Amino acid sequence: MSKVYTTEELIQILAAERQACLKGERLKLEITVSGNPVIDQFIRTDGLQKFTAYQDFKNAIHDYQREYLVSGIVWKEVSVKGKVLRYPEVDTQLIALSSDLEILQAARNSILQFWYEVSSGMDLYLSFNNNKQHQLISLSDVERIVQRTEWATLWKWENPNFLEIVLQLGWGKPEEASYKRGRPKSGSEFIHAVNPGNHPIG
Repeated sequence: MSKVYTTEELIQILAAERQACLKGERLKLEITVSGNPVIDQFIRTDGLQKFTAYQDFKNAIHDYQREYLVSGIVWKEVSVKGKVLRYPEVDTQLIALSSDLEILQAARNSILQFWYEVSSGMDLYLSFNNNKQHQLISLSDVERIVQRTEWATLWKWENPNFLEIVLQLGWGKPEEASYKRGRPKSGSEFIHAVNPGNHPIG
């Protein structure tokens, strides 16, 4: 049997292919913008050709993941206020297998507990309009969202004068959740915790 690529190798392969597509080394030449040959001859299509070439390649990698059961999970570590958490999340370029969803669901409570501890006393904001706007919310609002949450992930922005801890509360497939593509079956909400008086930047 030929070697099966690991999660890390697939991530590296995708990164290299993405760079090749961005440089114009890979194009999907049959792409048209409007479908009308008279109009299309006046519209630059190289950006769309690069994007589509990469999307096609990424879809082939996702098919490979399904066929060979290659996990999309990467393990992250975050440190906030002297507390450290190691947790799983699906790489942004890969998909979650059924077994990955089980891992994410098993980690949900430890991620939530960590977030509750490190965000205690901070102002909480719910982002909407694709993270362009934020609404101040209460802890009870967060708890209502948590009730429908199947998995969670988090990240932070920090410098000596600022701390923002973002909690993503999701359901369904992570690869469809972030940009509202999979609603209502897949989706997520983003909760931003910032020091009192500050506003989210992420």
